[in-house]
Amino acid sequence: MKSCVTIALVSAIKTGPWIYWNDLETSMAKAAALGFDAVELFTPAADTVSLSLLTDLTHRYNLNVAAVGTGAGKVLYGLTLTDPDPQIRASAIAFIGAMISFGATVGAPAIIGSMQGNVAPGIEKEQALNWLADGLSELGQLAESKGVKLIYEPLNRYETNLINDLNTGVEFIRALPTRQVVLLADLFHMNIEEQSLPESIRAAGSYIGHVHFADSNRRPIGLGHTAMEEVATALREIGYTGYVSAEAFPYPNPDQAARQTIQSFKMYFG
Repeated sequence: MKSCVTIALVSAIKTGPWIYWNDLETSMAKAAALGFDAVELFTPAADTVSLSLLTDLTHRYNLNVAAVGTGAGKVLYGLTLTDPDPQIRASAIAFIGAMISFGATVGAPAIIGSMQGNVAPGIEKEQALNWLADGLSELGQLAESKGVKLIYEPLNRYETNLINDLNTGVEFIRALPTRQVVLLADLFHMNIEEQSLPESIRAAGSYIGHVHFADSNRRPIGLGHTAMEEVATALREIGYTGYVSAEAFPYPNPDQAARQTIQSFKMYFG
């Protein structure tokens, strides 16, 4: 497994669960100095960071880009894949598609979390799930053409009323016409929704394509009550070799949160 830390460049989400903020190069330098393998980026749009700059920084600091987040599409522009307005859904697909193309230039998949949206009032859940399936199918085909996966993230019940747990997520993506969509196992969301984190991981198996590394309180691992040894064992048992990425609050500050994360990663996966 490979270590990863999040970097957010979206000022509107400054209170969110990302370790590093604002300065891309300084953040990447700090991540490299601590020994992280990769960074996960959250940008306002696909053209926020030039490809030449990103390529230069990844080479300079010997870091990969594990994934790119798409949440700014909802936060900044109100776009989701399940909006009742077909024009908004089309704009959401276009935004995510651009992020897929951006990430693919450095071999990184895109993550669909908050941009999945919710079941809007007056809309049947089946209809919303059909819109979600349509969007993921189209975007999965684009991801395949770019040589990357598309990561779909089940969120807890307080953030979406669509899909909240890994088992439901597996059933959903298994029914899609594309095989390019994989699941994000976010330990914070799982602590709310799953009866057993390790058993849910074992059941999802190869459908897991990315892991978010945060404790029960969304602080860095080791600062909450997640039974991380059991989770690590389950990930090893399913043969997971992907990124374990710290999408956690920068508590008590970004530098200490990053150090806590890499120490925990080495403890459980080193």
